[in-house]
Amino acid sequence: MNVLVVYCHPSSGSFTAAVRDTVIAALGEAGHAFAEIDLYGEGFNPVMSAEERAGYHDETTNLAPFAEHARLLRWAETVVFVYPTWWYGPPAMLKGWLERVMVPGFAFKMPTKHRGSRPNLTNIRRLLVFTTCGATPFVSWIMGQPGRKTLLRGFRSVCHVRCRTGFMALYKMDSVSEEARRRHLARVRRTVLALRS
Repeated sequence: MNVLVVYCHPSSGSFTAAVRDTVIAALGEAGHAFAEIDLYGEGFNPVMSAEERAGYHDETTNLAPFAEHARLLRWAETVVFVYPTWWYGPPAMLKGWLERVMVPGFAFKMPTKHRGSRPNLTNIRRLLVFTTCGATPFVSWIMGQPGRKTLLRGFRSVCHVRCRTGFMALYKMDSVSEEARRRHLARVRRTVLALRS
């Protein structure tokens, strides 16, 4: 299976980095082909300029700056997001990536008078999210879990109509024990090893 890992964290020594490393090791162990987009590592600019916004609907040029990311997204059968939850949602870096790369004509077909928008990344049939969160599960639920919805509803809407999803979070990130962190990484590993095409 072709698996694309989209990773978003500025610190190489973070627990989120450990989650990413666990994901990649398990993908290799399971024999999957995989690639990674490290948003901070490549210095991705999440800010959409006025000029870029003006050309957002021009399907001949709107994807030009992101040709390599587009190639990887078209190649992938599964996409795995690994990021920290900040202010109950994804980091600005990841949100900006979605806004700048998931453009009309590439990620989706624009709605018309007689039809709504339609997905273009129908090669993606599996979507996994691994995140960390300082809040408790209850507080995250009260806040509406915007990060989970952005990816498992929003990003999924541009994937295959039967795209399967999975979500795993380590809550109370700032106060959990080392043992809880180890157990979480073990769950991440088992989840990735269980991936099937």
